[in-house]
This record gives sequence, C-alpha cells and structure tokens, in this order.
Amino acid sequence: MTNRIRPVRAVVATAAAAVFGLPLYLCLVNVFKRNEQITAAPAALPAPITLGNLGRVLTRPDHLFWDSLLHSVLIVVPVLVCTIVLGSMLGYYLGREQGTAVRLLQGLLLIGLMLPFQVLLLPLSVLLRSVELQGSYLGLVLFNIGYYVPFAGFVYGRFMKTVPRELDEAAEVDGAGRLRTFAQIIVPLLRPVTASAAIFIGVWVWNDFLNPLVILGPAGGTTVTTGIYNAIGQYNTDFGSMFALMLLAALPVLAFFLALQDRFVSGLTAGATKG
Repeated sequence: MTNRIRPVRAVVATAAAAVFGLPLYLCLVNVFKRNEQITAAPAALPAPITLGNLGRVLTRPDHLFWDSLLHSVLIVVPVLVCTIVLGSMLGYYLGREQGTAVRLLQGLLLIGLMLPFQVLLLPLSVLLRSVELQGSYLGLVLFNIGYYVPFAGFVYGRFMKTVPRELDEAAEVDGAGRLRTFAQIIVPLLRPVTASAAIFIGVWVWNDFLNPLVILGPAGGTTVTTGIYNAIGQYNTDFGSMFALMLLAALPVLAFFLALQDRFVSGLTAGATKG
C-alpha cells in the first residue's frame, strides 16, 4: 500500500509546487525584462537581462519603497516583541494552570480567533477613533498585538505541556518565584516555538493589506503592501516596476524565514506528542 501511495504523493507535491511556484517564477523573470517583453511573453526568460526596473523602484523621487519598508519594519518589530512576550506569558499560564477559569479563558480566546478580522474592522475603527488612534501607526500596532496574542498564547501553551513540571517544582524549592522561574528556567526552552510563532506572525503582519489600508487610511501612511497598491494605480502600465516592487517587498520576509528556519520545524512539531 505504501508503494502505491508514494507516486500519488509525488504527483500531488509536484502539482502543489507548480501552483505556488508559477506566480513566483513570473514575478522573478519579469523583474529583469523590459516592459514590451513582459507584455509580449510574460512567461519567457529575460533576454537580455535588465536592472532598470529595480533601479526605478529604488530611486523613485517620492521614496515610496524606502518609506514603505521603514513603516512596515516599525510596525512588525514592536508587534513581534510584544506578542511574543505577552503570548509566552499567557501560554505559560494556560499550560500550567487548570480549572474553570483556565477553560473559560481558553474558550474566550478561541472565540476571538474564530472571528475573521474583517468583522472587527468597523467596531475597531469606531474604537480607535474614540481614543484618537485612527489613522496612526500606534493604533495599527495595538490592533495587531491584541489580535495575535491569543494565537501565540495557544502555541506556547501547547508547548508548555511538554515541559516537565518538575522544573517549576525544583525552582520553587530553591526559592524562585513564578516570574523568576518563567524568566530563567522556561524562557530558554522556548526558542524553537518562538521561532515558529515569530515567522507566522511576522509574515502575517508584513503581508497584511486590509488592516493598514483601513486603519491608516489612503493618506495616513504606507506599508509594503499598501505601497504596492499605491504604486500600481488604476492606469499604470509599468509592469516591470510593479514586479520589481513586489520582489523587493518579499525579500525581507524571505531573509527572516531563512534566519529562523533551523528552529522552525522543531517549533511546529513541539507539543505534538503530549497533550
């Protein structure tokens, strides 16, 4: 049976790779082609290769790419730091405590996770406007932190179930409190799951389009995704610059993933053998 399934798996994997790889291929090859070559044969290899598209994006007079890149970094970094800190503390509580209060908290967090963020945009805009944060980067950062902390809490909580309770008991015997036990004993063990949570949340926030568009507004600021949207416009036919901007916007996420890939798989499988 295993020998029969293996070719099917290979076919399915090849088809999935083609579906996901084709857009990446089109983006990559068209970055290095002139506009008339893109419109004539978008799937053809670049011949000759040109770097003009990248040059136009990087030297735009309005600094669209550089401003968008800086704004995205200023959003993603505090969101990641706060989400990981708060999510790990929440996960430590969920993984160690038992009782009705914990189950009730888990239920409330699950309800929040099941709600599509599009449902929250209208009440969120009203709330942010009432505290004068609508149209600000701080409002967008706070929304992302509140939205992704439950996800991080469940990821860390699942991992905490694999960490022996004897570590907490030994630290307590030595006179360490809960906070010291968490900071000195538990946190060093969280590196694999932290890498996985950081990659997921970082990519989600970096690629987010609708929330920055609604919260910041069309004139309130740009991220890499809204910057691409503003650059394309309704009548723009400079396809080479579009592809170049998309490629440059994806490079930081790719570098971030490559930097954490060694711990990514181990973080995904953490907690899978005990629950």
